[in-house]
This record gives sequence, structure tokens and C-alpha cells, in this order.
Amino acid sequence: MRDDDLVTLIAVFVPFSLLSIGGGSAIIAGIQHESVAVHGWISSREFIDLFAISRAAPGPGTMLATLIGWKVAGWWGALAASLALFLPSSLLCYGVIKVSNAHKAKRWHKAMREGLAPVGVGLVIAGVISIFRLSGGGLVAAAIAVASAAILTWMPRFPTLGILVLGAATTSALYSLGD
Repeated sequence: MRDDDLVTLIAVFVPFSLLSIGGGSAIIAGIQHESVAVHGWISSREFIDLFAISRAAPGPGTMLATLIGWKVAGWWGALAASLALFLPSSLLCYGVIKVSNAHKAKRWHKAMREGLAPVGVGLVIAGVISIFRLSGGGLVAAAIAVASAAILTWMPRFPTLGILVLGAATTSALYSLGD
């Protein structure tokens, strides 16, 4: 581990922390670009693997930063990446909420909330596209994702585990037909 690795991790993850409008999913595309294309810390395949582990593990999905930090600089890298991703946005959120709550009834407050919603959605969509590109799932993965979204839109109480089982069964059936 080199000290400049820690500084670079912090320099990469602090801006993502402050730009994570829409939640952690909104910054996945940026994290992928920085960690794979810009810094070459991990390969595309490793990114997909770390992404899957971060989603399967308990806690926020943005624990991906912790895993990348670990890969780059061990325990200190995991700590640096985690604090760089979670601390600035937490402090900013706390400050904004304190100030914002004093102005709840004002029109600009409602306009700000409604104006930031599409930004968050767009960033989440960019993350999804980035994961699709890296995974190489192609049209089959896109069709399963659209079908899953449709089921959850029309039947919001449909069990998530049921969606996963249907997706896995569909994928397995389609790929076994190709063999």
C-alpha cells in the first residue's frame, strides 16, 4: 500500500459522495468508469464480481467502494474509500435537511425536490446501463430486466424472490435452448 493510493481513493470517492443524488445506485456508472477505465484498479470482470458481492452482502449496495478500496490498498484502502463515500454526503445531507426543514412551506422547496427527482432517476439508469454493458447479458438480460420491472410495476406486492426465480429460470431455459 502506498500513501498516494489512499489519497487517490479519497479523491475519487469524495466527489461521488457529494453527487449521489438518487442514492448509491446513481453513482455506479461513475465508480465503474473511474475504477476500471481511468485508474485500472480492477478489470471489468472484477467490477461485476465486486458489484454482485456488494449487492448480496447486508448493508448498502455502495459497499462496492469498500471492496474496491480493499482491492487497491487493503484495510486502509477499504476504510479510506468507505469514509470518502459515506461521510461527506452524510454531513451534507444533515446540513441541507436542517436548513431545508425551515422552508418546507415555500414554493422553491417543492420545486427543488421535484426538480432533483429526474436527475436521480437518470443517474440510476446510467448505472443500470453500465452494468448491462459490462455483464454482456445482451438482449436476454435487457428483456428479463424489462419484464421484471413490468411485473413489479403492475404487481408491487409480488415477492422479490419470485422475480429472481423467474429471471433465473427464464435465463436457464433460454440458454439451454441455444445449446
